[in-house]
Amino acid sequence: MKIKLLLCLLFIFAFSSVSFAQSVKVTPGKITYKRPKPIVDFKKSFTVIYPKISGLTPALNKKVETAVSYERNFHFNLKEEINEIQWLEEASYKVDYNKNGILGVTLTMSGTGAYPSVYDKPVIVNLKNGNKIQPADVFIKLNELAAKAKKAQQNEIKKALIEIKKEYPDEESPVDFFQNADFTAENLKEFTVSDKGVTFWYDYGFPHVAQALQPEGRYFFSWAELKPFIKRGGLLAQFVR
Repeated sequence: MKIKLLLCLLFIFAFSSVSFAQSVKVTPGKITYKRPKPIVDFKKSFTVIYPKISGLTPALNKKVETAVSYERNFHFNLKEEINEIQWLEEASYKVDYNKNGILGVTLTMSGTGAYPSVYDKPVIVNLKNGNKIQPADVFIKLNELAAKAKKAQQNEIKKALIEIKKEYPDEESPVDFFQNADFTAENLKEFTVSDKGVTFWYDYGFPHVAQALQPEGRYFFSWAELKPFIKRGGLLAQFVR
């Protein structure tokens, strides 16, 4: 009886350790797809490097994979890409953070249409439940936090205008490129996490011919700066105790 009880306790402990792991194993799953009817020779194939997740329960591994998938974050459709769209050349990822119950990855998709282009998107996942973390899950006073990021954005724009006028003196109205720039609470959904703090991302959406002029759009705030905006009981509260 004691042996059975001990085995049950060991099983529960092992299961709990897996279910509430502080990190996961992320391995690349590379697949090269062939297009049966490529529109041009260099579009005969494309490569997708999938982030494969292990270290949790099978169901939770799958849920995390879905949360960081290209399909979910870029509205990528494999069948359409193979047969109709034919834009993609490579999809890949980079692990930004993988501990303290948080997985952060940056997904990248590059391809060629009228011009070659590259798109990056950060994704943050709660490893306890496999869900993609939304701003309201971990932050409070979202409008105030967005205003803080907007102030950083305005400073970035001022510096960018000085650099643009210096490097491209013939550029007629560089300020026009920023006329739609406006960091709002909606933009808080794209961010990365590190041991030092959080970096919010913003895409100015410059036209391709002017992308060399586009600022980085990355606004870092330390945990000390973010403390008034961190949600109690949220996953990021562990950094501001």
